[in-house]
Amino acid sequence: MRLALVASLAVLAACTVAPEPAPVAQDAAVSAARESVLPKQAADTYYVKAAAAVEGRIEARGLKPAKNVILFIGDGMGISTITATRIYAGQYAGEDGESHVLAMDTLPWSALSKTYSHDFQIPDSAGTATAMTAGVKTRSGVLGVTSDINYGNCASLPGNETESLFEIAARAGLATGVVTTTRFTHATPASTYAHIPHRDWESDANMRGASSDTCKDIARQLIEWPAGSLDIALGGGRSKFLPAETVDPEYADAKGERADGRNLIEEWSAKSPDHTFVFDKAGFDAVDFNTDVKLLGLFEPSHMQYELDRDKDKAGEPSLAEMTKAAITRLSRDEDGYVLMIEGGRIDHAHHAGNAIRALEDAMAFDAAVAAALEMTNAEDTLIIVTADHSHTLSIAGYAQRGNPILGLSVSGKGGEGGSDGADGLPYTTLGYANGPGACRVTGKDKDGKDVLDCARQDLTGIDTLAPDFRQPALVPMYSETHGGEDVAAFASGPGANLISGVIEQNEIFHVMGRALGLVPAPPAE
Repeated sequence: MRLALVASLAVLAACTVAPEPAPVAQDAAVSAARESVLPKQAADTYYVKAAAAVEGRIEARGLKPAKNVILFIGDGMGISTITATRIYAGQYAGEDGESHVLAMDTLPWSALSKTYSHDFQIPDSAGTATAMTAGVKTRSGVLGVTSDINYGNCASLPGNETESLFEIAARAGLATGVVTTTRFTHATPASTYAHIPHRDWESDANMRGASSDTCKDIARQLIEWPAGSLDIALGGGRSKFLPAETVDPEYADAKGERADGRNLIEEWSAKSPDHTFVFDKAGFDAVDFNTDVKLLGLFEPSHMQYELDRDKDKAGEPSLAEMTKAAITRLSRDEDGYVLMIEGGRIDHAHHAGNAIRALEDAMAFDAAVAAALEMTNAEDTLIIVTADHSHTLSIAGYAQRGNPILGLSVSGKGGEGGSDGADGLPYTTLGYANGPGACRVTGKDKDGKDVLDCARQDLTGIDTLAPDFRQPALVPMYSETHGGEDVAAFASGPGANLISGVIEQNEIFHVMGRALGLVPAPPAE
């Protein structure tokens, strides 16, 4: 059973045997010998403040050099999602859910990360991803730029670009990789290589023909990346790379969407004999990751499947854990070290749909990837950070008794066998959302063809709340549930993990990684 596998991976991660000490000393020497370079955004106020905060902790606690860094981002994985995932994973593995231990729970250092962006109290994934990959707070909706950018204005781009840790690492000779379950041009993965004033400009078609040498669409920026080429790029989003007239390699009824006629997948493959493209599990399985292959794997025209649905089509695409193992295998070949991002991107999408079961399934798949990384790496030379870009409005509420199904109705068991009903006499689920599509049900169409909604609280008696398409109840009716604004968790292990503690600004994560790798210099003394 896959859930049992998740649990076993977590146990294996906790019991990882460290390799011989000699290679670790050599790796430390490699890290210490790296030349640090101030990035373009070093004068940005947010950058300066975060750099000083991290430097203060280094002065107080010291810093061991890291050879490698892996940044895990559970998109939308707030603390309530972690707790619900822990219980869900434990219960379905036949264990006590409340005391179950996720792989991420085993990391020894942790902090609360403040996620607000330059202009939003409750942020989006673009601004928050830029904070973690470039060390600055910026505007929501933009990627790889400072807060001086004007949203949606290409003329404001020159001079406001940042340099991501991945660009810095690639120029320094380190291997680089990005793995995601979203389109590869989506906000979080794109923050590693793109600089653009509008996160939705994933292809030139999304820009209405405005893609130019000054302001390139995101897919084009991956192929024309000035820092060179990612060694591993795995996710979804083939349509953004293919011309509108080109039939998708997997689905005969799907085509690309590019308006400029460029086939960016062919351009990737033409870069060198090592550059390879795959689009399905069979192609992925055929790749030898113990070579110098530079792999672009795009497994769907848009986002990859939810984990809950992927089980029905295991031949179609690899799991996040499988992609993580492949990426680490490939990047570990580089003696200079590597920087790797792993995103569980569809946790966020399921929350937006008010669909907790798919969010929790994807969060479990994300945790299995964390377990795989812990098993494959050495805490003496690899800094691993597991965090989220932002939260969601998911709540765990009521007085459900211990062992009650986390996706079920809230049952306290006190005063008999009856459920814990609301003041209106109706039962409620333990999991719910502050807003979202679960607040109303479509009962038909009006004379204009618009949905007729019933937003009264539903009687859930006899309803299967564990069904895949069940939407948890919500308070405020919205077609898409929103992000949450509370702090998110950041867990860490390895060299530099001691700098992840207390309450930190989200953009400090970049500085922790950059300083641990020796790629970013200490701020000048005042």
